Amino acid sequence: VIHFLWPRWGLSYGLEVLSILEEPSFSNRAILVHASSIGGYTFTQMLSHVAQEPKRHACLAQRVVGHIYDSLVVGSLEHMATGLGKTLIPRLEGFIRNTAMFYFWLFKAYTADLYERSIHVFYNSPVTSPALFFFCENDVMCSPAVLGRLMDFWKQRGVAISSRKWEVSTHAAHLRCHPEEYVSTLQNYLNSLPTCSLVPKM
Repeated sequence: VIHFLWPRWGLSYGLEVLSILEEPSFSNRAILVHASSIGGYTFTQMLSHVAQEPKRHACLAQRVVGHIYDSLVVGSLEHMATGLGKTLIPRLEGFIRNTAMFYFWLFKAYTADLYERSIHVFYNSPVTSPALFFFCENDVMCSPAVLGRLMDFWKQRGVAISSRKWEVSTHAAHLRCHPEEYVSTLQNYLNSLPTCSLVPKM
């Protein structure tokens, strides 16, 4: 969470992960991204470095054979601040929401402005391999409407999109709440990838 609340640390962490994936022992391997909750944000910080230095990091985007997002944190700052309150300490939801909004306002140049740039990078991601989204209607950290617009935008860019939505589930716990549907959807997606013969191990 600290990498999300202070994006510059998130960028540094994203560069660390990117550097590991570009080491000789990993540099020729295919990559399958499976990001849960703010893990999508960490992946976006990696993509930010790819976007800033496309020649240096071009191979990474081409190595991603698929990307899976489980409970992607997406929506307005207000939506995310409300989600933080409901998720961290529900009894103090209002206080946490207001504190988060004040924090985003006070450090706008270091938080909100960088979030906007990250959203732009994610929408225009250099990764165009097939994507899978798991989400639910009652997720306090993920706006289904905003996620729907993202999926539509990616479809227009030629990205093959698969998704599984539940009316009621729990943020970042869809596998626990709906194990059979989750694994079945995941296996169908993995089977659709051109270079993958992966079996989910749960």
